[in-house]
Amino acid sequence: MEKKNKIWLSLAHMGEQEQTFIKEAFDTNWVVPLGPNVNAFESSLEHFLKSENEDIYLVALSSGTAAIHLSLIQLGVTYGDEVICQSFTFSASANPIVYQGAKPIFVDSEPDTWNMSPELLEKAILNRKAETGNYPKAIIVVHLYGMPAKMDEILSLSKKYDIPIIEDAAEALGSEYKNKKCGTYGHFGILSFNGNKIITTSGGGALICHNLDDANQSKFYATQARESRPYYHHEKIGYNYRMSNICAGIGRGQMLVLPNHIQRRREIHQMYSDLLYNMEGISVKQNPTHEFNSNFWLTCITINEKHIAYSCDDIRVHLDNRNIESRLLWKPMHLQPVFKNCPFYGDGTSEKIFNQGLCLPSGSALSNDDIYRVVNELKSIIK
Repeated sequence: MEKKNKIWLSLAHMGEQEQTFIKEAFDTNWVVPLGPNVNAFESSLEHFLKSENEDIYLVALSSGTAAIHLSLIQLGVTYGDEVICQSFTFSASANPIVYQGAKPIFVDSEPDTWNMSPELLEKAILNRKAETGNYPKAIIVVHLYGMPAKMDEILSLSKKYDIPIIEDAAEALGSEYKNKKCGTYGHFGILSFNGNKIITTSGGGALICHNLDDANQSKFYATQARESRPYYHHEKIGYNYRMSNICAGIGRGQMLVLPNHIQRRREIHQMYSDLLYNMEGISVKQNPTHEFNSNFWLTCITINEKHIAYSCDDIRVHLDNRNIESRLLWKPMHLQPVFKNCPFYGDGTSEKIFNQGLCLPSGSALSNDDIYRVVNELKSIIK
């Protein structure tokens, strides 16, 4: 049998202007961290994210992980503190808590969005206060696979107990909750431009701030915390976290095609939804209500093994043998050996979803024929 071309899960998708901005950096000798491309990339992101009567300040960084780390530093998280984190996520959401010598407190998901359960969040807050005498220092909520979390309820708890929110929108650039962009609800917001995201800078991220002081402080820490003196003087520990002018040139070009990339991901999700609609035992993850508008960075399905005699991993292997990349869902953090001693507040929701779920190829460069091929292979194994 002739081997068909590889269908990847989510490849970078270039526009037409990325190389122009990169060449500009070389021609002007801005082949260093910072520069005109960084400034222009930050400005275009600010314009994309801001809503009416709202100030947004972007700080372009080396990764989304760096953005979370800087958020924790500026919120005063330090050794011995506790930070609540969504369990159902990629490990980069939780690792920076440990960088600061703090302790992750994991909270389970609710089934509507697969994101942090407001009910379990409040339970965790009250229990930690009862056990330690202190409230957690921060809450990291994640918009998983581009699906917005229930931000109204979570922000209400943040205000009630005076605990700031770090909003991990690494997978959710362009997603909206109640017509407001994800990443702009929390005290800080996080974006990622890794190679498999909606847009890429090859590697990189950004920190979303709501005032100029926070943005300037972020830039200070991200450039080795050098004080404003004519010689190198340091009073605080800093980091080499700023984005390079070359990477930002890629980002400038990607911003020109961002709306098209988001639209295409949503079109692909709709195709999967329509083509798999009548398949017993397979459910495509959808927006819970009209208030949620996911970018559908990855289209996810869940398998009901009462109707299908194969596990998600069986299906993944079958697709892989047909030269189609898919991915099992993130393994929740409370199940990870590295976090085995961290408190967890849950009811089994994320573990159940993890055992039943699969991410399908969703990159914006995929053709309709690619999607038909994926669906036909799904149908072939299920039959």
